[in-house]
Amino acid sequence: MTTELRRLRNYIDGEFRDAADGRTTDVVNPATGEAYATAPLSGQADVDAAMAAAEAAFPAWRDTTPAERQKALLKIADAFEERAEELIAAEVENTGKPIGLTRTEEIPPMVDQIRFFAGAARMLEGRSAGEYMDGMTSIVRREPVGVCAQVAPWNYPMMMAVWKFAPAIAAGNTVVLKPSDTTPASTVLIAEIIGGILPKGVFNVICGDRDTGRLMVEHPVPAMASITGSVRAGMSVAESAAKDLKRVHLELGGKAPVVVFEDTDIAKAVEDISVAGFFNAGQDCTAATRVLVQESIHDEFVAALAKAASETKTGLPDDEDVLFGPLNNPNQLKQVTGFIERLPAHAKVEAGGERVGDKGYFFAPTVVSGLKQDDEIVQNEVFGPVITVQSFTDEDQAVEYANGVEYALASSVWTKDHGRAMRMSKKLDFGCVWINTHIPLVAEMPHGGFKKSGYGKDLSGYGFEDYTRIKHVMTSLDA
Repeated sequence: MTTELRRLRNYIDGEFRDAADGRTTDVVNPATGEAYATAPLSGQADVDAAMAAAEAAFPAWRDTTPAERQKALLKIADAFEERAEELIAAEVENTGKPIGLTRTEEIPPMVDQIRFFAGAARMLEGRSAGEYMDGMTSIVRREPVGVCAQVAPWNYPMMMAVWKFAPAIAAGNTVVLKPSDTTPASTVLIAEIIGGILPKGVFNVICGDRDTGRLMVEHPVPAMASITGSVRAGMSVAESAAKDLKRVHLELGGKAPVVVFEDTDIAKAVEDISVAGFFNAGQDCTAATRVLVQESIHDEFVAALAKAASETKTGLPDDEDVLFGPLNNPNQLKQVTGFIERLPAHAKVEAGGERVGDKGYFFAPTVVSGLKQDDEIVQNEVFGPVITVQSFTDEDQAVEYANGVEYALASSVWTKDHGRAMRMSKKLDFGCVWINTHIPLVAEMPHGGFKKSGYGKDLSGYGFEDYTRIKHVMTSLDA
């Protein structure tokens, strides 16, 4: 008996539509490895339609007052709370994540982030008006940039959609958002929820693959392209956007160093780091995956971390005892497995290192020790439940190892020495430095990196300002 697959559709100009040419792609539940839906494989005609809708809606939305935009976003936040169980169900099918953790760790921050940007809409600040030339008064206006082409990733499809649309819409822009081709379900549901609140054309969703995303970025209408994804994808977007000088907002990969000094509380550090490394199957650009431990406590720390990994469970979404679910897709499973298979002879797998079961894309929580700074698994993003461990002698070597990668998104320092923590926070070349913790985020603080981790900020007032442009207006006092 063949089960009929659910049909997902694009959301363009206030209505749901199939792809213009009827093409679709199967959407697979990574916990089972089985298709549960089809989604449009959008092409040029679909991108054209979505961009035209967003362009037509922009003047009216731009001219709404901040209070009106705030009211709309607050309604969206309330609707997310009211329909939380539907969002959770869609996201769990998308990703295979544990139901309980999706309910507690994703819905509340998403709602809070939307409400934050609702408030930010009314808090734009700038230089005061003044006379910087005799007989002339200058003022500075902040304005929305226009239509925003946005591409969200598959690791947090629902939350990253919020990080994209909330600041853009709060600032008065209109949006064309593309979810990952492997995780469109929750974003299509978000379109349904938002559709009853925002004017048509303000928020549009088109499903598709990397070619669809390329068509969005290359399209002449958007004034800005925003992507959360791989370094390769970010470079491609920046190259395409350069052809017509679009603004670009890039949140890309990470390889977060976790620097553990000998004076830290080992038991607490291991407990927190293992969660921060394995949560969401390590599919997080800020995950605590690259641990640097002072040599005097290295062996004790590795033994404790390996024990914590062996006690950490992965499994099906309805299992309340699991910390994380499957990897998102077979390609990601192949990538993670490949890193382990290619380990150099001097590396040692302390825990895990293998696929779990033969159904779905589950991988065991893994700890690898004995690594050198130039090893592939140290230098490159694994994006899986794999924590590597290296040892260091002193602060200078810790900084050298920590900064010695091409990524620069997040990092953490574990020590009881306040002065050392402050020195390290200055020297670590990363967009975020946590001290004696790793991975907490709040809507009020910026999230974004340096180097090959991209540029631009998500969350916070800085993230909001990224979706605005600045105009100088000067008027003669003699007129």
